[in-house]
Amino acid sequence: MKVLVTGGAGFIGSHLADRLIQEGHQVVVVDNLSTGKKKNINKQATFYKTDILSSGMERIFQKEKPQLVCHYAAQMDVRKSVEDPVFDAKNNIIGFLNLLNLAVKNKVRRVIFASSGGAIYGEQEVFPVPETHPTRPISPYGVSKLASEQYLYYYQKVCGLECTSLRFANVYGPRQFPFGEAGVIAIFIQKLLNNEQPIINGNGMQTRDYVFVSDVIEANMAVINSDVNDTFNVGTGVETSVNDLFAALLEHTGSGIKAYHGAQKEGEQLRSSLNYSKLNQMLDWEPTVTLKDGLIATIQSFKNT
Repeated sequence: MKVLVTGGAGFIGSHLADRLIQEGHQVVVVDNLSTGKKKNINKQATFYKTDILSSGMERIFQKEKPQLVCHYAAQMDVRKSVEDPVFDAKNNIIGFLNLLNLAVKNKVRRVIFASSGGAIYGEQEVFPVPETHPTRPISPYGVSKLASEQYLYYYQKVCGLECTSLRFANVYGPRQFPFGEAGVIAIFIQKLLNNEQPIINGNGMQTRDYVFVSDVIEANMAVINSDVNDTFNVGTGVETSVNDLFAALLEHTGSGIKAYHGAQKEGEQLRSSLNYSKLNQMLDWEPTVTLKDGLIATIQSFKNT
C-alpha cells in the first residue's frame, strides 16, 4: 500500500514511516522541515519538502496516488497557540482541510489523524479519561484538534472517506524536538545533559500521561492493519507529576541540577491521563514500555546524537 505521511521528518511521523517501510509499504513523506530533520527521513521513502498549505500538495497527490494518509504535520506548541491562535488555526485546521479536500479529490481510501488526548478534553472530571468524556479544550491547540476531528467526521459521513482519530497522551522518545515549549521530557533531557537549568512551570504538581513513541507506533499499526474507523485514546492511564518526572530524569542522567520553578503558564491543564481500554478491547493494543525504561532509552538517544 502507498502511504503519505505528513510530518514524516518529525518525531512521531518519522518513526511511523520507518515502521511502514519495515512492513513493506511504499511511503511518501511530506514535511516543511520547520521542526523535522532530514536525517530522520527513511532513505527508502519518497520525500517532498513542502508545506501542507502549499498548492504543490495537489501535484503530490496526483503523482503519488496514496491510498492512506497519516497526518502528523502540525503546529504542536500549546504556548504558541495561546500567543497566536490564528497561526495555530491556519496550520492545524486550514492545512488539514487542504489535505482532506485533496484526499477526496484523488480518491484516497483512508485518513488517520494524530489528535491530542492531552489537550482535547480540557480539565478532566474522570481519571483516566474515556473517549466519551466531554471535550472542553482550554487552549487554541486543543480547539484546533477538536475542530479537525469534527471536520474528519463530516468528510466521513458526506464524502465516504474512511478515517480514524488517535488521541495521543504526551508522547516522548528518541528524535523528539527539544526546543520550544512542546515535549517537556525532551526539553528537560537536553538541558540536563548540557548542564543547563530546566524550568518547571508553576508548582510542578500538574500531571501528564507519558507514553513512549514505540507504543504509539504500535497503536497506529493496529489501526492500519484493521478496518476500524473510530476515535481512540492512546496513553498509559498513569499520571506522573512534573516534579516526579524531573526527579526521575535527575536520577537517570546523574545530574546534580536542582529544581527551579517558574511562573504557571496560561492554557496549561492541571491533570491529564487517558483511558485506553477501548483500543485494547477493539484492537488488542496496550502500552508495553514503562516510564523508567522509556526515559533511559530516550536519554541514551540524546547522548548519541
